[in-house]
Amino acid sequence: MISISFFSSQSVLADEGGVPFWMSGQYASMAAVPMATGWSLVAMPYVYSGNADKSKSFQHGTSINAGLSARESLVLMQLGYVAEEKILGGQPYLGVGWGPGTNTTTASVSVVNPSTQLNRSNTSNGSTDIYPLASLTWNQGNNNFKTYVTGDIPVGTYSPTSLAAIGIGHAAMDAGGGYTYLNNTTGLEFSGVLGATYNWMNTQTNYKNGIDSHLDWSVSQFVSQNWQVGIAGYGYYQITADSGSGDRVGAFKSRIAAVGPQIGYLFNLGKNQAYINLRAYKEFWAQNRVEGYATIATISIPLGK
Repeated sequence: MISISFFSSQSVLADEGGVPFWMSGQYASMAAVPMATGWSLVAMPYVYSGNADKSKSFQHGTSINAGLSARESLVLMQLGYVAEEKILGGQPYLGVGWGPGTNTTTASVSVVNPSTQLNRSNTSNGSTDIYPLASLTWNQGNNNFKTYVTGDIPVGTYSPTSLAAIGIGHAAMDAGGGYTYLNNTTGLEFSGVLGATYNWMNTQTNYKNGIDSHLDWSVSQFVSQNWQVGIAGYGYYQITADSGSGDRVGAFKSRIAAVGPQIGYLFNLGKNQAYINLRAYKEFWAQNRVEGYATIATISIPLGK
């Protein structure tokens, strides 16, 4: 049985300032395959680069900004444990994620009444929020099913007066489910994870993001016992409007989609099976978000019992 564990975590841009809780693309191949019992560590290097033209205005705290450009690099790490005892016939997993990162965001025009600043640039170096995760997975032959709940504990690097942040400044909860078809004979695999995020008020800005929905998907083919190639993508759609006494941009409902190639490699680490997946996304269909490119690697390392 292939055993891989994945993240649930913070992301780059939408909602308040264009920044949602969910990091689109964090799930890809074999997202719902049950994991091996015992401890595991998942490392997820993440690089994002995106822009929005000057016709799009984004709110960051008390400032309104246009002509945004964002560059972010993170290394998210998740330590987790899979118990041998099953719950409702499913394999339980508990984990917690966190990581260091850097974010540089620039705005061609930044307005903080009554002053206007041109070519404003802020850089934030620090750590993400903390992301607890609980999931159950089931296997029935080639079919694998998953349900999960995760959230955001807002302790990461964040300032309401900066364009750039690593944390999101407010709490959030996300829940959903996933499916993976994996045929070990033909090597065909496809996966999808669908979920929704509820956001609490950012008490530093009195801004409340709406409810967000998201879909991460993958289609791949094992071309040998170890190597896998395919495509992956994601879609993100904000369901309800932003609100709060600090909201100066109205509903600000956002959306984005992306697609790109992926490659995976399975290998043995001692007596256990480890996995590396690398994928790159080109975004399109942006509304109230920057649009650009994301590169994500997932490195899953079993640590034993």
